[in-house]
Amino acid sequence: MYTMGIDIGSASSKVVILKDGNDIVAGEVIQFGTGSSGPQRALEAAFEKSGLSFADMTKVVATGYGRFSVEQADKQISEISCHAKGIHFMVPTARTIIDIGGQDAKAIKLDKRGTVSQFFMNDKCAAGTGRFLEVMSRVLEVPLDQMAEYDSRATEVVSVSSTCTVFAESEVISHLSNEIPKENIIAGVHASVASKACGLAYRTGLEEDIVMSGGVAQNAGVVRAISRELQKNVIVAPNPQIIGALGAALFAYDEAMKAQ
Repeated sequence: MYTMGIDIGSASSKVVILKDGNDIVAGEVIQFGTGSSGPQRALEAAFEKSGLSFADMTKVVATGYGRFSVEQADKQISEISCHAKGIHFMVPTARTIIDIGGQDAKAIKLDKRGTVSQFFMNDKCAAGTGRFLEVMSRVLEVPLDQMAEYDSRATEVVSVSSTCTVFAESEVISHLSNEIPKENIIAGVHASVASKACGLAYRTGLEEDIVMSGGVAQNAGVVRAISRELQKNVIVAPNPQIIGALGAALFAYDEAMKAQ
């Protein structure tokens, strides 16, 4: 039995195909989100990798900002529930999830069954999200995938205190004009992201294990900053970008089993 989860976010589109509710036969990420060709390209990549088609899918569940645009979906489920489901599958000991995506950040508390018991979300401002890091990457002229390396060479963490992306951009430009090393500024940028994410996590009633998902979890500098802020170990979920789509595929499997 094959089931599919489709997670259409603001910045990327993810597709997971599961076999028998346990084996991931395809997990694809395209860096274009809702309102673009990203969802279709992610589907095409998943079908090409697996050799399957929609006709082979017993059930399809969609999640994310663009979930209601997926005509083939049998059901739409919130990203909070799907991230919880996906993380519990990957890391059963997880009790707190920190998910930082393209334009939002979430903290989710789980019980031992993987059920959501509390969550908080910042979706009103780009500060503390992947979009914030993209803006800083452009201003600093350092590619996103190199920011963690720069961070690792920092000799101090420079304050980037503004809670607004626009003002923080001005702050970073000011640091550059004062000839502060980019490494130290980037460490400050990561600390700013960490501070906002940890603020959400503390509100849930922080419990270990703490697991990160979402695209920003691939930035080791942000992971280190969050670990420092919390003074606790932070686990990065395997394939952190596909966690929401994985959870959706698991829900699709549950739906298929109920229909039998």
